[in-house]
Amino acid sequence: MPQTSSDVAASAGAHTASTRRWWTLTTVALAQLMVVLDSTVVNIALPAAQADLGFSNGDRQWIITAYSLAFGSLLLLGGRLSDLIGRKRTFIIGLIGFAVASALGGAADSFGTLVAARALQGAFGALLAPTALAVLTTTFTIPKERARAFGVFGAIAGAGGAVGLLLGGVLTENFNWRWNLYINVFIAIVAIIGAALFVTTVKRTGPRPKLDIPGTVLVSGALFSLVYGFSNAETDGWDSPLTWGMLVASGVLLVAFVLWQRRAAHPLLPLSIVLDRNRGAAFSSVLIAGAGMFGIFLFVTYYLQTSLGYSPIQTGVSFLPMIGMLVLAAQLSTNIFVPRFGPKIMVPAGMTLAAIGMVMLTRLNLDSTYAADLLPALMILGFGMGSIMPASMQTATLGVDREFAGVASATVNTSQQVGGSIGTALLNTLAATAAADYVASHLPATAAVAAEAAVQSYATAYWWGAGFFAFGAVLAALLFRRRGQGLSLSSPHAAGAASDAPEPVIAH
Repeated sequence: MPQTSSDVAASAGAHTASTRRWWTLTTVALAQLMVVLDSTVVNIALPAAQADLGFSNGDRQWIITAYSLAFGSLLLLGGRLSDLIGRKRTFIIGLIGFAVASALGGAADSFGTLVAARALQGAFGALLAPTALAVLTTTFTIPKERARAFGVFGAIAGAGGAVGLLLGGVLTENFNWRWNLYINVFIAIVAIIGAALFVTTVKRTGPRPKLDIPGTVLVSGALFSLVYGFSNAETDGWDSPLTWGMLVASGVLLVAFVLWQRRAAHPLLPLSIVLDRNRGAAFSSVLIAGAGMFGIFLFVTYYLQTSLGYSPIQTGVSFLPMIGMLVLAAQLSTNIFVPRFGPKIMVPAGMTLAAIGMVMLTRLNLDSTYAADLLPALMILGFGMGSIMPASMQTATLGVDREFAGVASATVNTSQQVGGSIGTALLNTLAATAAADYVASHLPATAAVAAEAAVQSYATAYWWGAGFFAFGAVLAALLFRRRGQGLSLSSPHAAGAASDAPEPVIAH
């Protein structure tokens, strides 16, 4: 049967819409990369920034902590705002704010200005990160396209930290530490243009819901206290009253938040989102993977630079094979393995591979070589992380009503951020204790003893990281539903997110 003009027009319209979706993915991926890499890109620049601005070693941690505190505590608010005022508008506001904060930090002439800029970056990052994931969730509703899109997004979420280390090394060595912040301005400009052209505006068809102010205050206070408590443990130790005071306050505020959400007329985070078994398993997997990842980036970076004498650029390049395996695994996982086996198989398998890679890292010593000893472990870790993150992130946002896509996406980011804070504090403390014990048992404390103590402390962190991933494998295997139970990753109903809701009007 020959095609009619209406058939041709429909086919052309479908092709245009599909092309537009992939440009939307490119835009969202740029924004996500900017937010994720900014958590590590500044780390390598810290020594140069400290020398330039003249702040103390004790103050140095606040360059990192200011970002993580603002980011972690405001994520749920940022996600809900994207639901309330529109995702395209929120996305562009977040990009502009992040760019301005980055420019302010790059031009900082004092420690206080730099800390304030980093806090502003964290605040606008908390607006940007969940909105980016929500845009992806509501844009890709065709199961096969959704899988490919989340493969790309999950790869960026997993690899962004390592990309940040590489980029930070290149910018610091070849330009200036300030370019670690200025680079965001150029990325943001490209993303803003992409958002203006390709991200669609969803016109609300029903009444505008209200912001849950009490819930926002409670959960923001709880997340702030949680991140601050773990950050303080990293610097002042676990015997600090402030550490435990903040952690206890966080627990109390979280309980109060849950109780309030049960009775709130317009809840910030409907409890049904996190109590769904599959989504709860996905959030837990992202949290555990976030905790374990910091054992890779943090201590492998220390090992390469202090034990093997690598430069910042060499350190960043050393992570490239891991990134390559992560990207490969993410694409294979979302396009082939997850549709066939489901997250109940793929996430525990990824956790198991990551645990094996961490155990392999425990064998490193001062005589180890990169190709023979470190490279195989990094490649296995990369493949493991590429199996965990896309499947978990896709499952975490699957089937969520469009009205709450932003706050559900924020919960994914919150899980990763809290996991990173927990992992950094715990692993740093355990490593420091192991190093002190080794020196105490090998007196006198010569330079050789100190170097060996450092390697032993890294091994301790790797063993605990392996334990995190092993626990994650068991938990994911128990919690995720079997394929065919509940929402399916290949279900058009699930992917469309709440088909019983009125269909929104899309303005191009």
